[in-house]
Amino acid sequence: MPFSPVTGPRLIAGTHEERVMLARGAIELTKQLELSSLHVLFPQEQDLEALTEAGYMLREGVQFHWENAPGGYDSFDTFLATMSHDKRKKVKQDRRRVADAGVSYTWLRGAEIDEAALDFFYACYENTYREHWNPPYLSREFFDQIHAAAPDSILLVIAEADGQRLACALNMIGGDVMFGRYWGTKEFISGLHFETCYMQGIQYCIENRLARFEGGAQGVHKMSRGMLPTPTWSAHWVADPRFAHAISEFLDEETAAMDQHIQELEAHTPFRKKA
Repeated sequence: MPFSPVTGPRLIAGTHEERVMLARGAIELTKQLELSSLHVLFPQEQDLEALTEAGYMLREGVQFHWENAPGGYDSFDTFLATMSHDKRKKVKQDRRRVADAGVSYTWLRGAEIDEAALDFFYACYENTYREHWNPPYLSREFFDQIHAAAPDSILLVIAEADGQRLACALNMIGGDVMFGRYWGTKEFISGLHFETCYMQGIQYCIENRLARFEGGAQGVHKMSRGMLPTPTWSAHWVADPRFAHAISEFLDEETAAMDQHIQELEAHTPFRKKA
């Protein structure tokens, strides 16, 4: 999925030495093409080690991920029971507010997704962009192609009320991990966004024994829904040594601040503290 903020392999090689060679080769190619910089986004840990050795500067970020229990939670209520009283109460209140508005949910995956469901999702997706005065960057045909090529990778969470579809979230599934990507709605209902994008996703993961739900970029508010801060990284090479020096000094300060920020977030866990 284009522009997905998902950590994964970026240097496709079998050994550390080969990954370092690839990273250095990319720098040489950048120089030959007379480009100003080179950027590697969301590399996994073994790639980070190679990129660091090859001379790239690292930048730290943070996302919020939900982790299933070892062996999986028995139910959504079992998961809720691990949260602190205040956070558990808030989640129940938010979910009840949506249910009291008459909203119910349907999960569609793979062959269950028909043209009408994709049409509805795209209308919601398009509306999200239009509300921010931007055109959607992915076409309706793009989602047809993804569904045709890898149907089981797509989960649609569809909200309905009074027999009418009113909101939809599209999640991607790879292995035992689900990734939140897009959402949209036809009308505002308090709590609908959190329920459609996050709580339904967590419930699906529990019922289908998925290990992790990456809810997407940004959003400290996701912590109150059981998602915890997780560091992410990017690697950068800048041709001009003057810019590179200034950026390196900035990144040293920013990384220290980000580490402190993550520690502060971890101190405010939504889960009950163990005795």
